[in-house]
Amino acid sequence: MARYTGPVCRLCRRERTKLFLKGERCFSLKCPVSEAVTDRHSRAYPPGEHGRDRMRQGSEYLNQLREKQKARRIYGLLEKQFRNLYEEANREAGITGENLLRMLEMRLDNVVFRAGWGASRAQARQFVRHGHVRVNGKRVTIPSYRVRKGDVVTLKEASRQMFMVRRNMDTLDRQRPPWLEAADQGFAVSVLNPPLREHIDEPVQEQLIVELYSK
Repeated sequence: MARYTGPVCRLCRRERTKLFLKGERCFSLKCPVSEAVTDRHSRAYPPGEHGRDRMRQGSEYLNQLREKQKARRIYGLLEKQFRNLYEEANREAGITGENLLRMLEMRLDNVVFRAGWGASRAQARQFVRHGHVRVNGKRVTIPSYRVRKGDVVTLKEASRQMFMVRRNMDTLDRQRPPWLEAADQGFAVSVLNPPLREHIDEPVQEQLIVELYSK
């Protein structure tokens, strides 16, 4: 299956903001776009030979494109996956941009990330693929599986002793969103309701994505 395997810090530099793709490193001084990094080795500019030249404000289309790329990279989707999800969101009743973000949030890999079991969405995706996650008691290995209201997502018994899971749950200072309710000492989460826009804290301007795809 096609997926991005390059350096993820390069993606954060391209979008000039933290995408939190690498877990703990994103909170450390090693992050190239960290506000705390002020020395001459800081690389808080887009990658490439002409990276510093890209710091200036772009056109309206460029701003829309960058917003779409930022959202796609935050949630770890390929272009075709993201476009298909947008088209589905556009067919549903309601505000297209909010529908899109809601669908992204209700992916199983994102729920595992929000539950605090994975340090990043990439790690959460790996947990799902390797069969560590159950939905309503059944093994699900598809990261794009979309949970529904009332679903209960759990970590299987043997996986609860994994060092990475324990470390993430003990050290990550991540607020669980109000649309998820924890149970079983944090090893299970119930989906109370689809998330509202104010419950999604990702720095995405969804209206720019809608404007881009509406052209």
